[in-house]
Amino acid sequence: MMGAVYVKVCGLTSVDAVEAAVRSGADAIGVVMNRSSPRALSADAARGIVAAARDLAADGPLDIVLVVNDMDAEQAARTAHRLGFTVLQLHGGRYGADDFARAGRIVPRLWRATSLADDPPLDVGAYGEERLLLDAPRPGSGRRWDLADLTDREVGGQWLLAGGLDPDNVAEAIALAQPWGVDVSSGVESAPGVKDLEAVARFVRAARSAG
Repeated sequence: MMGAVYVKVCGLTSVDAVEAAVRSGADAIGVVMNRSSPRALSADAARGIVAAARDLAADGPLDIVLVVNDMDAEQAARTAHRLGFTVLQLHGGRYGADDFARAGRIVPRLWRATSLADDPPLDVGAYGEERLLLDAPRPGSGRRWDLADLTDREVGGQWLLAGGLDPDNVAEAIALAQPWGVDVSSGVESAPGVKDLEAVARFVRAARSAG
């Protein structure tokens, strides 16, 4: 694989975790606003995370991503715009091309996150999205999926691998799947929603070394 692997650290719930991710060299941080997630933040808490991320990103580019899977696409786009996120990630098979079109009229940058279990189109940009994230069947579960499932499928462009990644297996996963980038959440936590700051730094280093 040529070039450095793009790294996103998702499900951040504290300014300390944002600092750990950004100072370690992550390219993106993600904030979850799904009601069912242990990492879900209120609008006020999310606004604080965004403000901290923007301050830390003063020396270089950083994608600040709002992740939703149970919110109407237009509402999610309005929320992302209001709170200052730079990217909206619509996560799951409930979102179709029409949802992306409606959200895209409000925010310019959209990512599509899905699972192979949903039998999605694997062309990056199929719904007008900028990037595609392939996740495990149960997002945030920490369960790694069988990367052999990608053997007979062609995924190109700017796509991120997620699902069950951690500092110890991310290099192997990159070698097997050859993604453009990787995304981690539960794999760098000491408890659901609580990031292990040392693990965050180790993950970023391991992903970078694999590139």
